[in-house]
Amino acid sequence: MAVILPLNNEMSTLNSEKDSPDTTKEEDYKENGVLIKNSPSAHKLSDSPPGSLEKGEAGRISNGYSAVQSPEGPNGSSDGDRDCPLPSAPGELQELAKDSGRETWSKKTDFMLSVIGYAVDLGNVWRFPYIAYQNGGGAFLIPYLLMAVFGGIPLFYMELVLGQYHRNGAISIWRKICPIFKGIGYAICIVALYVAFYYNTIMAWALYYLYSSFTSELPWSSCNNVWNTQNCTNYFLKDNVTWTKYSTSPAEEFYIRQVLNVHKSHGLEDLGGISWHLAICLLFIFIVVYFSIWKGVKTSGKVVWVTATLPYLVLFILLVRGATLPGAWRGILYYLKPEWNKLLTTQVWVDAAAQIFFSLGPGFGVLLAFASYNKFNNNCYKDALIISTVNCLTSFLSGCVMFTVLGYMAEMRNEKVEDVAKDTGPSLLFITYAEAITNMPASTFFAIIFFIMLITLGLDSTFAGLEGVITAVLDEYSVLLRKHREWFVLGLIIFCYLGALSTLTYGGAYVVKFFEEYATGAAIIAVVFLESIAVSWFYGMKRFCRDVKGMLGFSPGWFWQICWVAISPIILLFIIASFLSAPRELKLFDYTYPYWTAVVGYCIGTSSFICVPSYMVYKLIITPGTFKQRILRSITPEVEENETPNSGIHLNSV
Repeated sequence: MAVILPLNNEMSTLNSEKDSPDTTKEEDYKENGVLIKNSPSAHKLSDSPPGSLEKGEAGRISNGYSAVQSPEGPNGSSDGDRDCPLPSAPGELQELAKDSGRETWSKKTDFMLSVIGYAVDLGNVWRFPYIAYQNGGGAFLIPYLLMAVFGGIPLFYMELVLGQYHRNGAISIWRKICPIFKGIGYAICIVALYVAFYYNTIMAWALYYLYSSFTSELPWSSCNNVWNTQNCTNYFLKDNVTWTKYSTSPAEEFYIRQVLNVHKSHGLEDLGGISWHLAICLLFIFIVVYFSIWKGVKTSGKVVWVTATLPYLVLFILLVRGATLPGAWRGILYYLKPEWNKLLTTQVWVDAAAQIFFSLGPGFGVLLAFASYNKFNNNCYKDALIISTVNCLTSFLSGCVMFTVLGYMAEMRNEKVEDVAKDTGPSLLFITYAEAITNMPASTFFAIIFFIMLITLGLDSTFAGLEGVITAVLDEYSVLLRKHREWFVLGLIIFCYLGALSTLTYGGAYVVKFFEEYATGAAIIAVVFLESIAVSWFYGMKRFCRDVKGMLGFSPGWFWQICWVAISPIILLFIIASFLSAPRELKLFDYTYPYWTAVVGYCIGTSSFICVPSYMVYKLIITPGTFKQRILRSITPEVEENETPNSGIHLNSV
């Protein structure tokens, strides 16, 4: 039964030297700073040892709660309720966690591969290389690493701790941290759905390429197809071919005119009909996703043994092949050549911060969900360091793979590398890289393994993103949905497929870029910012560090605490201000997005973030008492006593 907050007639004054000994004996506390409302039954608790207040002073506050921080006895354990003692050691806490009946990972490796698969996605293959070379090449690694150390990795670590300690999804976990911020959980779920609407469409493109690759001659290797135009120029098979600004490659026309059918659309104003070959491909993708996650992490944890490891094998093969191509050194040189003067510009630091946050992925609810299925004393600190390092090294490796091919393309076209690499986003994968594959020996083999790699990279992130939503909703509405997970997952998959229909139209590529730019950018960064503030300022750094010590046996050092309290929030605020102050002009192919799309885009981005202030208002309205009491109750965790190792009610720092 949840602990109920006291009303006015139950309020007590602050403890002072004038308090009688009996009052001190009535202080109610449990391990980890649990706060219980005073009641006659509370007298069953044993008296506090005289020296126990050195580590955490007991005080009675204006909202009627007893505040005790980690009262410990001589042996490091608290003198709790003798009739029903709480666990005082990580091992005992773990046993209590097991008793909760929550599903756990079959193996530690399942968890590691799942999180690595989530963090390493399609963005690592195309986004990091471009961000690097556009912002100083090798010099970009300096701001990138600094933003990772002081921003991305600390928040990555924080989310793993929160999920593992409280064992809840992105919505219900806020009852245990700071209830007034529960809207963050709903905002996370909405953003995750927006991502599902467009992200899986990119995998549908890759699946169609994979299907088209099972031929002796790749269909984008020549200009003799029905979709080709007079501007199609095949410089691979002919000598002395002049490449002009109007020239288009066979790979470009295959991507634009056959796969996307963009020429049949006039932009967002006229998307046209549905490309049924893509609709079938996306349906197949969602079927695979459903049967991978419908039973929970014990199922998806086995699938990632393939989807998370195969990309590394393919990347190594492509790196070796790319390094042997003529002109590969030009691409690597351009990729890593430092331009130190760019470090003086603000945009470089903004791009570095945005890249590391979107790459590691805090704020999407995935890390909370995955960590909630860990054993209670799992060393998530070491996990955070290992996974973050793997993610950053994968981005760097992907850049090397991509730029060996770009150097090869520049050599073949007799152009500069920067002219070949003028397109960003999926165009790099589906035009430039696909075009380079056509002139490689055993081109069919390399095409097949390349697009299998893209699909597996995308599947990992889709598994994780949807699992974040599933865990959040099932934990919040467990009575209604917990026994019907398969049906709920099926309904969610169908909803995501229907939401993705606009991206399957002839102008679907415009919709994909629109969602990518507006639906997830500033909104998710703002959510992560509020999450860091809620945990470090409201929940309190002392309590958070005490939680870590209860699980791992050691407290986070001063470096992590400073990052959580100040440095990481400042970096996030810096990114948000940059996004809002300098909106980018969107352009895809020959289409420039009209002004009204920015207005609609900001409305879509706001539609998720609005959950945060809306729930704050709702929480204050439904909470009884005076305005001051409502605020105090809204920032005081409302934890069911029979839930997890962290049971009872805590008083937040503020």
